[in-house]
Amino acid sequence: MQSFTACKVLWNEAAMRHLTGKKRLIFYRLPGWILTLGIVYGVFILTLGFMQRQLMYFPDPDTFVPSEWALKEMQPLPVTTADGLHLMSWYCPPRDPGKLTVVFMQGNAGQLGYRNYKIRSWLEAGYGAALVGYRGFGNPGTPSEEGLYDDARAAINAVIAKSVPQDKIVLYGESMGTGVAVQMATEYHVAGLILESPYTSVPDVAADRYPFVPVYLLIHDRYNSLAKIGRVHAPLLLMHGMIDRVIPIKFGRRLYAAANEPKEALWVPDAGHNDVYTPLTQKKVLNFLARIQDGALRWSPKAAAMSAAPATQAAH
Repeated sequence: MQSFTACKVLWNEAAMRHLTGKKRLIFYRLPGWILTLGIVYGVFILTLGFMQRQLMYFPDPDTFVPSEWALKEMQPLPVTTADGLHLMSWYCPPRDPGKLTVVFMQGNAGQLGYRNYKIRSWLEAGYGAALVGYRGFGNPGTPSEEGLYDDARAAINAVIAKSVPQDKIVLYGESMGTGVAVQMATEYHVAGLILESPYTSVPDVAADRYPFVPVYLLIHDRYNSLAKIGRVHAPLLLMHGMIDRVIPIKFGRRLYAAANEPKEALWVPDAGHNDVYTPLTQKKVLNFLARIQDGALRWSPKAAAMSAAPATQAAH
């Protein structure tokens, strides 16, 4: 140990003989700079940890009604969550009692009315629609993973209470809402699942974007769809923009590969994250719903035999 210390001193002395002026100043200050960078990085990581939900959810806090968004067929649907929040979702019954109802779970920004162009085509085709009102999105409360699961359950249960059976419900998740929809598909025996711009998990996407941040240790709201998709046996339609820079298409492909049959995918050319719902996409969605409605798409016989009863309130 003493010989090592002596060698280090000799090395520093030799180095200093070759360093003069500004170079010598840099040599002396380098440990301080490294310490400063370490402190800045630590503060940055702590800030991300404390503010992660503010950086994940971007709700429009204003309250709206469906008629303000050209959805006059829909009505506010009051629900009460398991943790006691009184929220407002939107609902329109199907034109005929035997028609499907699409339960829609939006992404992490804005509010329900921003998606009116998607819902309009479903209503015109005679399907029912329920738009899940999240906490904090024009509703009381603050968004979180467990909270949004509670919100979706409350809305689905309210639809079921209106005499819509689980096997007449199709779940539709958009972006962050795909994580909510996948969770609900493990809990309810629904007729189908549609995922628009999905991901494997939130930490996977964050780590891809910020490889220098220990996101797997920091993130609370994980929405780990990859770990859950194997428990979903309802027919799946997955759609993803091929030039999506928010959630790169590789995550959609990975989730699709892990999903059970029956499944189909639409990789939308020239579409990013917010412009996936094109006329091509709309046609695909309506065709998917029509085939479920007609009985051409359904749970596989093997999966149906394995599920003796709907698995509501399943573990996460």
